[in-house]
Amino acid sequence: MGSVPSGPARVRGSLQAAFTAVAVVVALALFASACATGGTGARDEGPAHADAVSGADASASFTPTPAASASASKVPDRTEAVRLVKADPAVSAEVKRALKPCVSDDYPVDVTYGDLTGGPVDDIVVNVLSCGDAVSVASYVYREQGGAYHNVFKTEEPPVYAEIDRGYLVVTKQVYAKDDALSNPSSENVLSYQWVSGRFVQRYDTRTDYGTLGGDEESASPDG
Repeated sequence: MGSVPSGPARVRGSLQAAFTAVAVVVALALFASACATGGTGARDEGPAHADAVSGADASASFTPTPAASASASKVPDRTEAVRLVKADPAVSAEVKRALKPCVSDDYPVDVTYGDLTGGPVDDIVVNVLSCGDAVSVASYVYREQGGAYHNVFKTEEPPVYAEIDRGYLVVTKQVYAKDDALSNPSSENVLSYQWVSGRFVQRYDTRTDYGTLGGDEESASPDG
């Protein structure tokens, strides 16, 4: 058997073991810190729009309107987005009455976050759907202003669905003739809006006529 170290040699061995243990703890702490600072993915892509049944086009531009709003200290989740819509004086009483949970506390809304207005906080796009057939009945955009979210866009003429596409607000609606089946609309209108000088301005209007071959028409609306 080897001899047991004594005196200074034994002390040096104890200190070396202690330093090794401390180094392991510090390394683990740094690793945990690095894992906790991971980034998030892009949020500009919303879900596919729901089927729709009737309605008219949205207006060409919207200016911000004062609204009761949620705090912008953090991005609202789905439940807070519902509260935001219900507290918004720009939202019609009809939409507020219809905005009820379909099952348990599951509200019929699609919520998308992304940059539409160039603000420091993500804008919020909320589509309110019907419970029975998931038709989108109204769409709203909320922008952070002065620490709170305010309504800067709304359309309540169903069917309508709003989403974010490469910095544009894209509003889609399917148009139905009197005898059209739900699965067979006569045409589809896609309106693209851009945030200009504090409001949304329509830039493009694309209409697809399903009843006519080669019936696509696209035009740029005049700047507002």
